[in-house]
Amino acid sequence: MQEIIESAWKNRSLLNEPKIQKTIRNVISKLDDGKLRVAEPTKDGWKVNLWIKKAVVLYFPIQKMKTIEAGPLEFHDKIPLKKDYKNKGIRVVPHAVARYGAYVSKGVILMPSYINIGAYVENGTMVDTWATVGSCAQIGKNVHISGGVGIGGVLEPLQSSPVIIEDNVFLGSRSIIVEGVRICSEAVLGANVVLTSSTKIIDVTEPKPKEYKAIVPSRSVVIPGSYTKHFSAGSYQVPCALIIGKRKDSTDKKTS
Repeated sequence: MQEIIESAWKNRSLLNEPKIQKTIRNVISKLDDGKLRVAEPTKDGWKVNLWIKKAVVLYFPIQKMKTIEAGPLEFHDKIPLKKDYKNKGIRVVPHAVARYGAYVSKGVILMPSYINIGAYVENGTMVDTWATVGSCAQIGKNVHISGGVGIGGVLEPLQSSPVIIEDNVFLGSRSIIVEGVRICSEAVLGANVVLTSSTKIIDVTEPKPKEYKAIVPSRSVVIPGSYTKHFSAGSYQVPCALIIGKRKDSTDKKTS
């Protein structure tokens, strides 16, 4: 499958061939079932399967626009909606929407929210009201994605690495994680923390600050912050994120 996807990626005229289309749809079906995923954990961290992400991108041009009806609601799109939640053991509150090609594990709770194609959400996770899980984002076990959280996708614009949220992470309300940022296990993000690939993440728990980018270490407690940056027009405050400590019992009580 990988060879076929790579060939179609280099030569888009091949998308008209039935064999190519069948392979692309097979990849999306396996994503929907959780048998394939865009990124997967390894002993050394995470491995990104770029060819699978390419298959997701190639799925759009071979699909035709269709009207989708869900009770009184109507949609007009290329990608079907995910179905059969009861047999999958997933609690879905109106108006939660997940696209076909996103894997949602048994035991997940979806409040009114949105999960895009290629995403992977593991068991015990709560996707709270008006939260969005972007295309190909990887969400671990027992993650709490609070109300209004925005987890970015990787299709528009096309980026190499998806956002990765590891097991037992708590994401505070209105926090935003985009551009392939990785939140390691049991970390806690406070409300309104915004993380991009270029955001400074500064550990201020020691006498000398320690700076990270695109990764939040395991069990870190993070709040919004700012630092002074000098420009030609003057000095201004620029947003950053501050690691103010490690997760402890009192943190668990607050996030419970």
